[in-house]
Amino acid sequence: MLKRKFSGPPMGWNSYDYYNTNVLESEVKANADYMAEHLKQYGYEYVVVDEGWYMYGGAENRETYHYPPFGHLNMDEFSRLIPCTEKFPSAANGAGFRPLADYVHSKGLKFGIHIMRGIPRAAAHEHRPIRYKGFTAADIADPSSICKWNPDMYGVRATEAGQAYYDSLLELYAQWGVDFIKCDDICNTNMYVDNPYSAEKEIEMLSKAVERCGREIVLSLSPGPAVLEKAWHYEKYANMWRITNDIWDDWKLIKDMFTRCSRWQEHVSEGSYPDCDMLPLGKIGRMFFFFDGERSTRLTPDEQKSMMTLWCIFRSPLMLGAELTKLDSETLKLITNREVLALVGEDHVSRQVALSDDYSVWASHSTKDGSIVLALFNLADSAATVSCDLTEAYHALKLEVPDKTSGKAKELWNQTTVEWKENTVSAELPAHGCTLLRLL
Repeated sequence: MLKRKFSGPPMGWNSYDYYNTNVLESEVKANADYMAEHLKQYGYEYVVVDEGWYMYGGAENRETYHYPPFGHLNMDEFSRLIPCTEKFPSAANGAGFRPLADYVHSKGLKFGIHIMRGIPRAAAHEHRPIRYKGFTAADIADPSSICKWNPDMYGVRATEAGQAYYDSLLELYAQWGVDFIKCDDICNTNMYVDNPYSAEKEIEMLSKAVERCGREIVLSLSPGPAVLEKAWHYEKYANMWRITNDIWDDWKLIKDMFTRCSRWQEHVSEGSYPDCDMLPLGKIGRMFFFFDGERSTRLTPDEQKSMMTLWCIFRSPLMLGAELTKLDSETLKLITNREVLALVGEDHVSRQVALSDDYSVWASHSTKDGSIVLALFNLADSAATVSCDLTEAYHALKLEVPDKTSGKAKELWNQTTVEWKENTVSAELPAHGCTLLRLL
């Protein structure tokens, strides 16, 4: 995989948390405009169109189906999904996503799309051609490999013709100017409880197609939870992989991520990032019938800060799920703290120091300037004191323990200075709250 130019985990915006499968071209542009003006300077650069861009209709069935069964999908002559022109007018006359990608690129940003693993079932049923030696979709489709929650696709057989199909997809995406691909139903094929990594060969085919397409494209795999025993495989063939199922604005889901991050912390490296999923901040849920429409995140301010702190110190990709044009000032402040965002950079190494049901402690070391940052989290449902033994923190980071046993630290969220002594850093924290301290 192409990993050589990463300065840190990908950061950007994804349309799913607000628009579900029904985002329109004008809405993507509006969010790109906002990102270019307000977020680009902080490292956010990917604008990702999530699922449903190839599907006609969909919104009218939202109260019954999350993904309408056997919907009308827009395909080209080689069984490849192309944008629905009702949603993306600039895609008309075979232009595909090229005009929208050009618009995003003109803002100094990068363009991404969501895809489903496999080949359209409709193409297989109709024996439509693929671009390979007279083969059809039916020749490469595996009807025993289907998605549990989306009825659009069959898996692709790991054959020469199957690889050619994936190669043709990536050639098309490269022509469009795609910089990021989020492939779904591939990181964990939830349909198959006894074989959650049944898409292993398709991951390899997709990765090979990315390498062959001639364009640097980030490959992100969903949904989770990723299969820990296959960590080496994700690291070899992908750039991001989801370590959880969908994350929404529920503290129980956020708390669970402390355990998941502890399991995956050894597998964060340049170009290979375990993914904590999108940040459900700001306004979300407009096109979801089970949310009763648009709402502000249900996470408290302390829970939001704890989530952002964990995502950053763990060095997860940072993909915003909010409608950016409706961001309030407090959310904007939360996601643009430069000192906090710096923790995701390639010059940082982080490790969990302690974890219980009531608290968590993480430590981060900058290989560039030698600084140490500690994150103390109160996971309990009431206020509590959380402490960190600095000897344990240095050991977790595999660093020599300094002789200094007292000193000061800067709190990176509120910019205050605090003191520590007896080789221990402590903080009184509200329920579900945290503090982020750089030792001075």
